[in-house]
Amino acid sequence: MRRTIPAALVAVVALAVAAPAAAEIVPQRSIAGVELSMTRAEVRAVLGEPREIERGSNEFGRYIIFRYRRLQVVFQGRTNVTAVRTNRRNERTATGVGFGSTRAEVRAGVAGVRCNRRECVKGRFLPGRRVTIFRLYRGKVAQTVVGFVID
Repeated sequence: MRRTIPAALVAVVALAVAAPAAAEIVPQRSIAGVELSMTRAEVRAVLGEPREIERGSNEFGRYIIFRYRRLQVVFQGRTNVTAVRTNRRNERTATGVGFGSTRAEVRAGVAGVRCNRRECVKGRFLPGRRVTIFRLYRGKVAQTVVGFVID
């Protein structure tokens, strides 16, 4: 019997074990595998049951927030994801930008971002558009938000 098949199988299994799904921020799209427009069931399939569920209403209508450890998923309108917020240290963009990154690192690592003293923003604040906000505290990222502009 040939030994190449078992060796190839071992190599594939080793790669699968060595490369777990990366915790990632994808500007304008997702955080921690939760994409904008996902349903509540799809979010639960990715993250499991939330630690807490908040229900309420604001000037835009009814909402639900799934709270996980250092991560919140917002369903404004209660049906689909409209925003994801995190201050998890392990959530990073493909270029390494995330919690604790400096303003200069955000500018260098996120194409098209505009920064001021309190935040760096990718996208435009126009209704229905997607934005990514890197909120700064003392010049470093303290929270990242990916979401739709509601109004």
